[in-house]
Amino acid sequence: MVIFVDTSAIYALLDANDRYHLLARSAWIEWIEQPVSFICSNYVLLESLALIQRRLGMEAAQRFVAEMVPVFRLRWIKPAIHMAALSAWLAARRRNVSLVDYTSFELMRQAGIHTVFTFDRHFAEQGFEVLPGPDTPTL
Repeated sequence: MVIFVDTSAIYALLDANDRYHLLARSAWIEWIEQPVSFICSNYVLLESLALIQRRLGMEAAQRFVAEMVPVFRLRWIKPAIHMAALSAWLAARRRNVSLVDYTSFELMRQAGIHTVFTFDRHFAEQGFEVLPGPDTPTL
């Protein structure tokens, strides 16, 4: 199984006060014992690190880099994906969906990845299977 990992899931895993923390942790523990490939983009990694640093501090960011990042197969956003995502983002004219999300959508489509670990409803709107499950409340 291949699962793309989004910032919302990463943050929920790390912040014990996040409303999705227990759900994220339960799913992560279940998957980590299975043959799952976790894919993350360098844009999601950057966005996650900025959020973790700002909200949880440098110790949490260092722990994330040391303990979680090695589990990910990191995919670099290439210029063609960036430009396609930028065009789609500009055309959508949606204030609450980030360019990082659009790069994730484009990367997932081009790589044939259909499943995402997220709490962001925009992935479901784009036709991706959102985990931990269909009844998961989303942002």
